[in-house]
Amino acid sequence: MSNRFYGAFDHETWGGARRPDYRSCFQIDRDRVIHAHAFRKLQSKTQVFLSGEYDFYRTRLTHSMEVAQIGRSICTWLLSRGAPLEPDFHIDSDLVEGVCLAHDLGHPPFGHSGERTLQELMARHGGFEGNAQTLHLIAETMFQNESGVRGMQPTRALMDGVLKYKTLWSEFPVPPANHFLYEPQAVYRDFVFGGATPSEPRPGAALNRYKSVECQIMDWADDAAYSLNDIVDGVRAGFLTLERIEAWAAETGIDSERQHWLDGLFAAIRGDRLEEVFSQKIGGFIKACRLRARGGSPCAGEGELKLEPREADARGPANPMGARTNRYRFELVVAPEAEREAAFYKQIANDIIFESPQLQQMEHKARKILFDLWGAAWENYVEPGAKGPRVIRLLPARVGRLIDAEETEAGKARRICDWLAGLTDGMIVRTYRRLHDPDFGSLRDLS
Repeated sequence: MSNRFYGAFDHETWGGARRPDYRSCFQIDRDRVIHAHAFRKLQSKTQVFLSGEYDFYRTRLTHSMEVAQIGRSICTWLLSRGAPLEPDFHIDSDLVEGVCLAHDLGHPPFGHSGERTLQELMARHGGFEGNAQTLHLIAETMFQNESGVRGMQPTRALMDGVLKYKTLWSEFPVPPANHFLYEPQAVYRDFVFGGATPSEPRPGAALNRYKSVECQIMDWADDAAYSLNDIVDGVRAGFLTLERIEAWAAETGIDSERQHWLDGLFAAIRGDRLEEVFSQKIGGFIKACRLRARGGSPCAGEGELKLEPREADARGPANPMGARTNRYRFELVVAPEAEREAAFYKQIANDIIFESPQLQQMEHKARKILFDLWGAAWENYVEPGAKGPRVIRLLPARVGRLIDAEETEAGKARRICDWLAGLTDGMIVRTYRRLHDPDFGSLRDLS
């Protein structure tokens, strides 16, 4: 059955038309993500705890799979609510699955510690941003071989679904640390908007709030997954104990609503039912979703929700895209209570786990490794232009050729950044040891 929700505008692909296939264009998008080398690497990239440290907690790969399941379930739930969605007019679950599976492709090794370090290293060269790096991969560099690099030829709908942020680095009054696009990615933003990028009511991040409905679903599925699953992993790993949570609550001060959630968390931990209870909460977060026509008209059962008023400019720019695609005619609405509960669990994880000495030690290690590898690559592939021939060829030949082909310092920095961001936790540690540990001489996995 055809799906009237999408048209030719949504199906158009970056980089030219695809050959006809037995699959839908969105199924092709999803399949290309799943079978990409960059996707497989997520199994060895940190979500919270360093990859390989435990055998039961989540990596970027398992997290992405869970986000994809939640995203598909949200599509099913919204369709079950009825009008305006119908069997032949609905949000495509294959598209949402592809967006969810792709959403973390650009994240570097060592999780958020690695991202912050690359942001620091790239501050003078156009910045580093995990979401912008994902776009960089799917549009330009996902498939790599000795002859060069290319993207996955994504549809406009998939590219737009991945784009959580749409403001360019230069469009902020002050260069930001995150939540931006790289300057050369203006062409992809123009493609996503069909050459009609909305104007911003004020400089800065307003355009970042202008997201397709599939992007909004991915964003909430991501929040739902990690707000709950970081707690489960933290308890299983011994970081979150009743004593630490109680001390945190006493120091933080919580209201009656958060006390209710805290009591439920304590009961689940004491009864050894945390995973079961939090799995049920995922279902609750899915059912907290409704669909609303942009501009405020309720639909899909929204009348049952108690929605908090929003300022007129909180939705971002005007909506010229609504006439071109149904992806911008509707927006996702999440029950405020569910948003507050997710934020509560994220605060616990941040304050107790991410600010712990153990995780701070990991951040120190990430900074040390990334700074040293960056310095070694810079000295041997960028600075030798003024010093004569390169002394040592440290990087894979393919990476070296890409760096040499760039004519600007910023371009060379981006290629070094791409190499570092593409390494897994294990690959980057082994590379570091090969360069700095005299007793480590493995020639394997030089990537």
